[in-house]
Amino acid sequence: MPQTQDYYDILGVDEDASAKEIKKAYRDLARKYHPDRNPDKPDAEERFKEIQEAYSVLSDDEKREEYDARRRFGGGFDGQGFGGNGGRQRRSPGGGFDVRFEQGGEGFGGIGDIFSSFFGGRGGGGAQTRDPFSQRQQRQASGGRDVETTLRISFDDALRGGKREVTLPDGETIRISIPKGVRSGFKIRLRGRGEAGPRGQRGDLYVTFQVGDHPRFRRKGDDIYVTEEVDAVEAMLGTERQIPTPYGQHIKITIPAGTQPGEKLRLRGQGVQTGDRGTGDLYVEVDVTIPKNLSDAQRETLRAAAKKANLA
Repeated sequence: MPQTQDYYDILGVDEDASAKEIKKAYRDLARKYHPDRNPDKPDAEERFKEIQEAYSVLSDDEKREEYDARRRFGGGFDGQGFGGNGGRQRRSPGGGFDVRFEQGGEGFGGIGDIFSSFFGGRGGGGAQTRDPFSQRQQRQASGGRDVETTLRISFDDALRGGKREVTLPDGETIRISIPKGVRSGFKIRLRGRGEAGPRGQRGDLYVTFQVGDHPRFRRKGDDIYVTEEVDAVEAMLGTERQIPTPYGQHIKITIPAGTQPGEKLRLRGQGVQTGDRGTGDLYVEVDVTIPKNLSDAQRETLRAAAKKANLA
């Protein structure tokens, strides 16, 4: 995605912002521009992607260090990656960005020499300084392949979160954390859990969650939908019901007189509980059932009652 804005500007924070401030800014913006919250605003998705991209760099100490160095010594981000013509940016399997610098060439070349001239290092006679750019290149050159896998979890496990065992390609079994309220398609990254490279370093493991269905509840975003049946008389006169929540509780509700088939009743804050997006709502969809096989006596009774009540 072409990008000309500064990552700090995208998140609305200063360049010396703390990790906590960056995280808070990201959460506020991600909640505001999340596509699920803006179904009628096509620009929201692109804005959401920009926010994710900026956070993926500024929340990672190494990537932020590289990015800050580029801003100081090589100008702003130009949409081709941190290195302009001399560097490349590629999307990682997790949807974020892995940033790579290539020394030499035009544009940003000789980044190691730039760091040596400022801080000392090879050929400069000063103290040896950690070069984050060359170290990152070395890891990429010797690291193993990234691995992707899908983890299928139940509807209830997705709601509550917890731990689950995953078997790696080499047969090793590890326990991973399931985020509370996770949705289908959500992906997490486990550093150093991919395949081992020729020099022993390992790539990363990307786990995508696939959430199963529930026999009664239906999920849309962080909202839960449940259908409750009432008969025609109950719909006309009103009634009460005990409605189950996805977390095993029951809430007593009143179905008002005159409720129409398909009408929805909203129970605020009774939907999916998440760690960062708050809590969704529970919607009770009323299904009015009409008896099909009335006896003659029942029909006559209903006709008489309807006529007496001026309903027929």
